[in-house]
Amino acid sequence: MYLVVGLGNYGMEYANTFHNMGFMAADILAEKLGVRFKKKECEALVAEAYVRGEKIIVAKPQTYMNNSGRAVKQLLAKYKLTKEQFCVIYDDYDLPKGTLRIRPSGSAGTHNGMRSVIGETGMSEFTRIRVGIHDDNVDIPVMNYVLSHIRAADDDLFYKALDRAADAARALAEGERTDLVMNRYNG
Repeated sequence: MYLVVGLGNYGMEYANTFHNMGFMAADILAEKLGVRFKKKECEALVAEAYVRGEKIIVAKPQTYMNNSGRAVKQLLAKYKLTKEQFCVIYDDYDLPKGTLRIRPSGSAGTHNGMRSVIGETGMSEFTRIRVGIHDDNVDIPVMNYVLSHIRAADDDLFYKALDRAADAARALAEGERTDLVMNRYNG
């Protein structure tokens, strides 16, 4: 069993914003797996798939970004998962837009959603898939930027990054080693 958590904010006003990269990647992964988010459990929308007999759970916390850790903690407890059995996908302002960075562990950096996940679960050694959103040509406060909508001119760039993030998450869920996934998808 493997859990993929996409971080974001629920509600139409947050759809297609930079802070919802995790939700968008989770949606793409669910579509690739042929499943839908049909139920709510542990303060998250959940889609379940089976690949080669193994269950993959794709989740989108419904707690708003800054409290994402509550849902992750509940899901880990419900399914009795270890740090090796889940990954988190989220936006990263510190990376150039459209880049992907996969790491087997690390700090929360400046990301409040990850700060919540690490704080609630008490662990930082789990795989994270970070989608870069930083644009050197935009000069507004970070809080305003992450909640702003993706410009149409960048749609293709971000779709490709999110598609790769979904593929990386699937590879992890199917048992591929993190270092191999990093080598294939980082950049």
